[in-house]
Amino acid sequence: MNKKTTEKPSYLVIKEKIEEMIHTGKLAVGQRMPSEMQMAKSFQVSRETFRSAIKLLEQEGKVNVKHGVGTFVTSPLPKIDNSLEKLTKIGELIQSAGLIEGERKEYSDVVPATSEWADYLKVNGGDPVVQHERIRTANGEPVVCSLNVMPKSIVGNAFEQKELKGSLTEFLENHCKIKMIRSDAELAVPLHIDRYCQKLLIHPQTTVMQMIQLHYDELNRPVMLSYDYLRNDIFKFRIRRTR
Repeated sequence: MNKKTTEKPSYLVIKEKIEEMIHTGKLAVGQRMPSEMQMAKSFQVSRETFRSAIKLLEQEGKVNVKHGVGTFVTSPLPKIDNSLEKLTKIGELIQSAGLIEGERKEYSDVVPATSEWADYLKVNGGDPVVQHERIRTANGEPVVCSLNVMPKSIVGNAFEQKELKGSLTEFLENHCKIKMIRSDAELAVPLHIDRYCQKLLIHPQTTVMQMIQLHYDELNRPVMLSYDYLRNDIFKFRIRRTR
C-alpha cells in the first residue's frame, strides 16, 4: 500500500498534539495559547495547517477563538448520549439503554406513493414505492414502530428477494448499494388514535414521540422517508445548542 494513503493529514496530527498538550496540562484550561505564528513555527507547519487544526478544536468545543484577542483552552464538555446530531441505528439505541433487542416482522409491500411521500422523496404521486413496516422490541416489549418508504426505482426487488433482519441501514448498503449519510429530522407528538402509536401503548403511563426523517445518500438523493414511533419511557434524545 502506498504510504501516502495511510498518513494522517498534517492538520489532524497537529490537532492531536494540541489535545495531548491539553490532556497533560501543558496547556491549562483558561490559558491563552501562544500566537498562531509561534505555534505554527514550533510545530514546523504552515499557519494555514495550524489554523485548520484550531478550527476543528473550536468546533469540538476544546478551544475558544476570540478574534483580535487570542485562542483560549476551554473546559471539556460532558458527552451527550443519544444526540440528535448523530445518525444512530435503532438497534444501537436499544442496546445503549441496556436492553435486549428483538423485532416483530410486520410486512413489506409495493404501493403507490401518496402526495406527501412523493413530495418528500421527489417522485411523482402514484409512483411505486416500497412501504416497509416493523416493530422493534426490547426485553420482549414493543418499543419502536417504524414505517419506512423508499422509491421502488432505487431499491428494486431487494425486499422481495431478501428478508430484512437487524439493521435496515446495513440491509440497504449490502443489497441495494445505498449508503445513507445524512438526514433531516423532525420531532412530533402523534395522536393517540394513530394506529402506529397504538401499537406501543401497552402501559397506562406510556407516551410516544414521533421522529420523521428524510434520509439522503452520498449524492444527496432522498432515498428513504421514515416515520419512527418511539416510547418516551425508553428513549431520550438530546441536542447541544450553541449561541
